[in-house]
Amino acid sequence: MSDLAEIMRKNIKSIDADQFAIAAARRMRDERIGSLLVTKDDEYVGILTETDFVRKAAAEGKNVSTLSVEALMNQPVISIESTKTVRDAIDRMGDFGIRHLVVREAGKVVGMVSVRDILMYFKSFTKPSYSEPNITQD
Repeated sequence: MSDLAEIMRKNIKSIDADQFAIAAARRMRDERIGSLLVTKDDEYVGILTETDFVRKAAAEGKNVSTLSVEALMNQPVISIESTKTVRDAIDRMGDFGIRHLVVREAGKVVGMVSVRDILMYFKSFTKPSYSEPNITQD
Protein backbone atom coordinates (compact mmCIF):
# COMPACT_ATOMS: atom_id res chain seq x y z
CA MET A 1 0.00 0.00 0.00
CA SER A 2 0.93 3.60 -0.54
CA ASP A 3 2.19 6.09 1.98
CA LEU A 4 -0.34 8.67 3.06
CA ALA A 5 1.90 11.42 1.71
CA GLU A 6 0.77 10.39 -1.78
CA ILE A 7 -2.96 10.81 -1.15
CA MET A 8 -3.19 13.49 1.53
CA ARG A 9 -4.49 16.95 0.75
CA LYS A 10 -1.71 19.44 1.41
CA ASN A 11 -3.89 22.52 1.19
CA ILE A 12 -4.95 22.69 4.83
CA LYS A 13 -8.19 24.58 5.46
CA SER A 14 -8.59 26.17 8.86
CA ILE A 15 -10.73 28.61 10.81
CA ASP A 16 -10.19 30.53 14.03
CA ALA A 17 -11.86 29.10 17.14
CA ASP A 18 -13.49 32.48 17.88
CA GLN A 19 -15.38 32.61 14.56
CA PHE A 20 -19.10 31.93 14.51
CA ALA A 21 -20.10 28.43 13.43
CA ILE A 22 -22.23 29.87 10.60
CA ALA A 23 -19.05 31.22 8.99
CA ALA A 24 -17.51 27.76 9.14
CA ALA A 25 -20.63 26.15 7.67
CA ARG A 26 -20.71 28.60 4.77
CA ARG A 27 -17.02 28.14 4.11
CA MET A 28 -17.34 24.35 4.12
CA ARG A 29 -20.27 24.62 1.71
CA ASP A 30 -18.55 27.09 -0.61
CA GLU A 31 -15.26 25.17 -0.68
CA ARG A 32 -17.01 21.79 -0.83
CA ILE A 33 -15.07 20.37 2.11
CA GLY A 34 -16.17 18.27 5.06
CA SER A 35 -13.90 19.64 7.76
CA LEU A 36 -11.83 22.56 8.96
CA LEU A 37 -8.94 22.52 11.36
CA VAL A 38 -9.53 24.97 14.19
CA THR A 39 -6.80 27.40 15.19
CA LYS A 40 -6.19 29.39 18.33
CA ASP A 41 -3.07 31.51 18.86
CA ASP A 42 -1.61 30.10 15.61
CA GLU A 43 -1.90 26.49 16.79
CA TYR A 44 -4.25 23.73 15.68
CA VAL A 45 -6.49 23.02 18.67
CA GLY A 46 -9.37 21.05 17.15
CA ILE A 47 -11.30 19.99 14.10
CA LEU A 48 -14.81 20.92 13.00
CA THR A 49 -16.71 18.55 10.70
CA GLU A 50 -20.07 18.38 8.97
CA THR A 51 -21.05 15.72 11.47
CA ASP A 52 -20.43 18.15 14.32
CA PHE A 53 -23.01 20.50 12.81
CA VAL A 54 -25.59 17.74 12.67
CA ARG A 55 -24.97 16.14 16.06
CA LYS A 56 -23.96 19.12 18.19
CA ALA A 57 -25.87 22.00 16.60
CA ALA A 58 -28.86 21.00 14.46
CA ALA A 59 -29.96 18.05 16.59
CA GLU A 60 -29.69 20.18 19.72
CA GLY A 61 -31.48 23.17 18.18
CA LYS A 62 -28.50 25.46 18.67
CA ASN A 63 -28.18 28.75 16.79
CA VAL A 64 -25.05 28.53 14.62
CA SER A 65 -25.24 32.29 14.02
CA THR A 66 -24.22 32.93 17.63
CA LEU A 67 -22.37 29.70 18.47
CA SER A 68 -18.58 29.73 18.26
CA VAL A 69 -16.53 27.24 16.27
CA GLU A 70 -14.79 26.33 19.53
CA ALA A 71 -18.12 25.24 21.04
CA LEU A 72 -18.64 22.70 18.24
CA MET A 73 -15.12 21.47 17.51
CA ASN A 74 -13.65 18.12 18.50
CA GLN A 75 -10.40 17.92 20.36
CA PRO A 76 -7.72 16.73 20.50
CA VAL A 77 -6.83 16.57 16.83
CA ILE A 78 -6.20 12.93 15.90
CA SER A 79 -3.20 12.55 13.62
CA ILE A 80 -1.00 10.06 11.83
CA GLU A 81 2.53 10.23 10.39
CA SER A 82 2.82 10.73 6.62
CA THR A 83 5.01 7.63 6.29
CA LYS A 84 2.20 5.34 7.43
CA THR A 85 0.12 3.36 4.98
CA VAL A 86 -3.44 3.90 3.84
CA ARG A 87 -4.31 0.75 5.80
CA ASP A 88 -2.84 2.35 8.94
CA ALA A 89 -5.08 5.39 8.35
CA ILE A 90 -8.15 3.18 7.99
CA ASP A 91 -7.30 1.42 11.24
CA ARG A 92 -6.74 4.71 13.08
CA MET A 93 -10.01 6.16 11.79
CA GLY A 94 -11.81 3.00 12.89
CA ASP A 95 -10.19 3.03 16.33
CA PHE A 96 -11.37 6.59 16.97
CA GLY A 97 -14.63 6.49 14.98
CA ILE A 98 -13.62 9.45 12.83
CA ARG A 99 -13.58 10.31 9.12
CA HIS A 100 -10.74 12.86 9.00
CA LEU A 101 -7.10 12.54 10.05
CA VAL A 102 -4.43 15.18 10.30
CA VAL A 103 -1.19 14.07 8.66
CA ARG A 104 2.09 15.02 10.33
CA GLU A 105 5.77 14.89 9.48
CA ALA A 106 8.13 15.10 12.46
CA GLY A 107 5.27 16.50 14.54
CA LYS A 108 4.36 19.25 12.07
CA VAL A 109 0.94 19.29 10.36
CA VAL A 110 1.47 18.82 6.63
CA GLY A 111 -1.92 17.65 5.37
CA MET A 112 -5.28 15.99 5.88
CA VAL A 113 -6.75 12.71 4.73
CA SER A 114 -10.43 11.82 4.75
CA VAL A 115 -12.50 8.74 4.17
CA ARG A 116 -13.32 10.20 0.75
CA ASP A 117 -9.60 10.45 -0.10
CA ILE A 118 -9.15 6.81 0.86
CA LEU A 119 -12.21 5.78 -1.16
CA MET A 120 -10.80 7.54 -4.24
CA TYR A 121 -7.43 5.85 -3.66
CA PHE A 122 -9.02 2.39 -3.73
CA LYS A 123 -11.34 3.33 -6.58
CA SER A 124 -8.28 3.98 -8.75
CA PHE A 125 -7.42 0.25 -8.52
CA THR A 126 -10.80 -1.20 -9.39
CA LYS A 127 -13.38 -1.26 -12.11
CA PRO A 128 -17.08 -1.34 -11.27
CA SER A 129 -18.48 -4.86 -11.02
CA TYR A 130 -21.93 -3.62 -11.91
CA SER A 131 -23.33 -2.38 -15.16
CA GLU A 132 -24.83 1.05 -15.51
CA PRO A 133 -28.63 0.95 -15.68
CA ASN A 134 -30.23 1.81 -18.98
CA ILE A 135 -31.90 5.15 -18.49
CA THR A 136 -34.29 6.20 -21.17
CA GLN A 137 -36.42 9.26 -21.46
CA ASP A 138 -39.98 8.98 -22.67
